[in-house]
Amino acid sequence: MYKLILWVYFCTILVSCNDKEEKILPVITNITESVYSSVTIQPDSLYQAYGSVNGILDKNLVEEGDRIEKGTALIQIINSNPKLNTENAKLSLELAKKNYNGSAAILNSIEEEIKAAALKATNDSINYCRQKNLWNQQIGSKVEYDTKKLAYELSANAMDLLKNKYDRTKDELQTQLKQAENNYKTSLITTKDFTINSKINGKVYALYKNPGEIVNTLEPLASIGSATVFMIEMLVDEVDIVLLKKGQKAIITLDAYNGEAFTARVHKIYPKKDERNQTFMVEALFDKAPKVLYPGLSGEANILIATKKNALTIPKQYLIDDNKVKTENGIVDIVIGLQSMDTVEILSGITEQTWIYKPN
Repeated sequence: MYKLILWVYFCTILVSCNDKEEKILPVITNITESVYSSVTIQPDSLYQAYGSVNGILDKNLVEEGDRIEKGTALIQIINSNPKLNTENAKLSLELAKKNYNGSAAILNSIEEEIKAAALKATNDSINYCRQKNLWNQQIGSKVEYDTKKLAYELSANAMDLLKNKYDRTKDELQTQLKQAENNYKTSLITTKDFTINSKINGKVYALYKNPGEIVNTLEPLASIGSATVFMIEMLVDEVDIVLLKKGQKAIITLDAYNGEAFTARVHKIYPKKDERNQTFMVEALFDKAPKVLYPGLSGEANILIATKKNALTIPKQYLIDDNKVKTENGIVDIVIGLQSMDTVEILSGITEQTWIYKPN
């Protein structure tokens, strides 16, 4: 009798537990598959401004938060060496101009020498011709003839040498003048490099140095970006990146807006993977951006991949090993289709009338 009572009590517990086991029927509904990613908001065309020279930061010409136009002076750097180099280059240029174009130019003296040499060559030519005519008439001596001939040839060669010297000197002076002009222009450009200007119309988001600090070409001095257009930067896992394409819709939620949903469109997919976190960078643009945005705002995104109406679906927590469910007839295999965050489409294996149990 005691054993019979114990057996009845045990069976009662089993039936009670079995009745409490959660079970549901699949549901016909619409399902949307999406790819999840983290989100960071950044201004469009965001870049860091660097100095092209070393020196000391004289002053920041703008403040953080200022709206600026392309070409606006942002930062002034000082260094005495470029100014001295510019002055020296200017002096060298003035000297080169005087040597080439001035009243006391080197070419003028050579021209005078050429004129004198030309007169001497003409005179020697006349004397040589006269002596040659006399010699043809057997008048005079052979020594006098040879002397006149040699004098003429020497004066003609001297004139040719001076002409060559003139051409060579002119080329050298032209080269020196051009070099001096280039050096002066380079020094002026270097001087301008001590003023850092904006490359875009936008907004100053950060200034990294204060007046008096040493600056170099390796450290950024300011952060500049668009004041009105913001990009949504999304990090997508490598297993999902092949599902994405430009133009896909994304649902964005930002922590600063308490979960309010915003819509966006995929704008750009970067092809290089970040080896550190095994993700790809994807950019999207808001369909209608929030009124206030700041660089670095974080949130989440679901990029919509596919949508299907009237699909047979079950909650994901009822899946076993991703391709099985527990039914009244035991564990059965199923084929799944689209997957949302919490539901999955069933393509085959069970029907709308199949009761399924939640696995332990």
